[in-house]
Amino acid sequence: MRQTKQLGFTLIELVVVITILGILAAFAVPRFMGLEKQARVATVDSLLGTVRSTSALAHSAWLASGQPATITVDGNTLTFVNGYPNLASIASAIQDYSGFTYDATTGVFSSSGASTPATCSVTYAEATGPNNAASATKSSAGC
Repeated sequence: MRQTKQLGFTLIELVVVITILGILAAFAVPRFMGLEKQARVATVDSLLGTVRSTSALAHSAWLASGQPATITVDGNTLTFVNGYPNLASIASAIQDYSGFTYDATTGVFSSSGASTPATCSVTYAEATGPNNAASATKSSAGC
């Protein structure tokens, strides 16, 4: 008897594997298509929490320092309005907001990868009075 070695796949095996991969791709790809928007919304939510906690921590440092007009945190000088960082200081207090661009005149952190960055953003608002905290809001409609 002669033994033959199989050196590769048969045509039928290749067709079956390609068919199975095609079926999997037809069902799997649409499920993962929508994750990009969800990821951007999660990033906006994360930045919102970061802005709020940074503002609160800066306020705590301001109180502990005796309520001066400016304090230095991690080498960054923060200027305060009613005990909270002003629009120009909040970005340097955060230090890392990669994936977003910050406009210090409006206090808006816009997502760099969004189709409409203006509606995929976090907005920081200075404290409006001595007994009012600074606030941050999000807009995720355009993510």
